[in-house]
Amino acid sequence: MLADNTVLITGAWEGLGRGIALAAGSAGAAVIVSALDRDRAEDVASEIRARGGRAVGIACDVTQQADLAAAVGVAQAEYGRLDAFIHNANESGSAARAVEDITDDDWAPAIAVGLRPIFLAAHVVLPALVESQGSMIVMTSPAGIDGTATLPVYSAVKGAQRAFVKSLAREWGPRGVRVNAVSPSAVTPALAAYLEREPQMRTHMIDRAALRRMGDAEKDIGRALNFLVSRDSGFVTGQTLIVSGGAMML
Repeated sequence: MLADNTVLITGAWEGLGRGIALAAGSAGAAVIVSALDRDRAEDVASEIRARGGRAVGIACDVTQQADLAAAVGVAQAEYGRLDAFIHNANESGSAARAVEDITDDDWAPAIAVGLRPIFLAAHVVLPALVESQGSMIVMTSPAGIDGTATLPVYSAVKGAQRAFVKSLAREWGPRGVRVNAVSPSAVTPALAAYLEREPQMRTHMIDRAALRRMGDAEKDIGRALNFLVSRDSGFVTGQTLIVSGGAMML
């Protein structure tokens, strides 16, 4: 599906990012795996190469526009093009708290990693995506659609991501560049740790999903991303694709 495509993924060293990277590599894409730590990024790139794919691992701090520009430069230098930029990097988040217990300082990390990098990336990826007639994809969350009672900062940032995606889609569409978001539900190390603390939530999450199972980062989420990267989705832009096994429906 993704032969001759080059995909750059931020925060791709574990969890959803790793699954997306592995799925893209299996579909034939050349993958730029980026993370704060180059060694961790290279571990995932090595997995892709071990499967017969093409990948390089790089260090990239998404809060720094120079790092994002350098990552685009790696894609062009190694593979001659960039077809998709996937913003997956995410702030680890603070403990769940009521709004009255949240301070101004709680907003800074979520905005710095979850929202501002989309703006920074928009400045550096557009020329490459215009050239390839490619796409930008932002990993958001059901929290940005439904809200959460004790994670209001996270929910607000995820909702803002969706609004920014729509604005970019309208602005870039006339230039042939698509912009979409994905709202996933899958097992990740963070979710696994949460379910270890709250084991009763596993049954709740499975029962809520129409397909009665939890998602897999590579097979379920990654393959959905492959569709959005591919030319098969050439008439899809400004959308949030919910990949949750029917746990959320609009």
